[in-house]
Amino acid sequence: MSHQTVIVLDFGGQYNQLIARRVRECGVYCEVKPYTTATAELKAMDPIGIIFTGGPNSVYDPKSPQADPALFTLGVPILGICYGCQLIAHNLGGRVTAATADSAREYGKTETYFDTACKLFKGLPAQGITWMSHGDYMEKVPEGFTLVAHSDACPNVAICDEGRGFYGVQYHPEVNHTEHGTDMIRNFLYEVCGAKGDWTMGDYKTTAIRSIREKVGDGKVLLALSGGVDSSVAAALVAEAIGNQLTCVFVDHGLMRLNEGDEVESAFRKWDINFVRVNAEELFLSKLAGVSEPERKRKIIGEEFIRVFEAEAKKIGKVDYLVQGTIYPDVIESGAGNAAVIKSHHNVGGLPDYVDFKEIIEPLRMLFKDEVRQLGRELGLPEYLVMRQPFPGPGLAIRCLGDITKEKLDMLRLADFIFRDEIAKAGLEGTMSQYFAVLTNMRSVGVQGDGRTYDYALALRSVTTSDFMTADWTRIPFEVLDRVSVRVVNEVPHINRVLYDITSKPPATIEFE
Repeated sequence: MSHQTVIVLDFGGQYNQLIARRVRECGVYCEVKPYTTATAELKAMDPIGIIFTGGPNSVYDPKSPQADPALFTLGVPILGICYGCQLIAHNLGGRVTAATADSAREYGKTETYFDTACKLFKGLPAQGITWMSHGDYMEKVPEGFTLVAHSDACPNVAICDEGRGFYGVQYHPEVNHTEHGTDMIRNFLYEVCGAKGDWTMGDYKTTAIRSIREKVGDGKVLLALSGGVDSSVAAALVAEAIGNQLTCVFVDHGLMRLNEGDEVESAFRKWDINFVRVNAEELFLSKLAGVSEPERKRKIIGEEFIRVFEAEAKKIGKVDYLVQGTIYPDVIESGAGNAAVIKSHHNVGGLPDYVDFKEIIEPLRMLFKDEVRQLGRELGLPEYLVMRQPFPGPGLAIRCLGDITKEKLDMLRLADFIFRDEIAKAGLEGTMSQYFAVLTNMRSVGVQGDGRTYDYALALRSVTTSDFMTADWTRIPFEVLDRVSVRVVNEVPHINRVLYDITSKPPATIEFE
């Protein structure tokens, strides 16, 4: 796929993915590369610009990550963010030191003043809030550079050498706390790098379909469809490319939300593919009977899923390709190059040994989640599937605390539907990142009608977050929570109490297990 490319060079910054997302939101393709990537390899990518990320180190420490000096001779514009800004100064004759006075250190929202004659700030207000996080600062600005932003505490907030296309900002324009931060990134891309904005999902769809057809030829392709957004979009893309050469195996383990299994099956009727739905509810429930420990539930479900999928795959026989719904954050978080492994992902690095195939196809490997959703729309998937709430692999098994029975799952399915239905009716879906119901293992005394009850308590959970690493509980209006509570205790049997979780992450997790 030939697109203009920007390289985000990662020096250990916590916002590397966010920078890449901001670039792509501006219509420009980019990739995150570790700072150890050979300059020759970066040059071969023919980038129109390079962005240095932030990082936790001090540039003057000999052990800290360093930029190859050859990067500054490529004739490619460079934007340095925080540590990246200090790297530019350090490499080009400036001096970066530890702040000896508190006045030189800045953390959090900071009033900042900009020289709007600089291309980076073209068309933007001369004053605004930026997000700072630095204990070092540029004591000396490199020769040929101009100071183009300052704060009340720090005179050297942004520098530029417009002749060479080098820019550095001490703050983080990629975070929402920085006013007009995305506009600054857009100015770098379009005013400095000459971006054309050729990164669109429509174009990606066309080129990806062509690439899949060329690779597969007349081969047979197999995909394990979970019903989640990633696997569904991957399936739709491959279906669009090769039709009935694709077999999708959808293992319905009976742990999905209300009507989800039918919705997934319905969404794929438009394509001429081999769609195999395995109704395995009884099997999974028998394996989970009497099991209450969350991690044990996960292992049982994972192992059983493999067995069921393997059995179906054997019926198909030898296939040429296996499709996985790996997306770009999975790749980055699993350790790209020398990057730290944040968490392991089942789709990255390991090949299943229970299917006979010659190669894996990962058509979403370079896409972020919001781009995957956009692609799903381009492919004509229904909105209920494209915007499906994040859902754990083990499904409702980890939202049904204690032992699992079909009766409890049915209670939870209906209660969860009521919660989501009332959120939709109130027009609040876009105000929260994830929301769901949990059937607790707690029972309490209640009164319904004239009789005493001893039934389950339902917990509601909703969070807002930009990265899912931290999250705040959502301030849902009381009247909405009231409607949910009234409906649940009236419509769902054996629930007599509704609770709302107001714990942020940390100390809690997003899920309840």
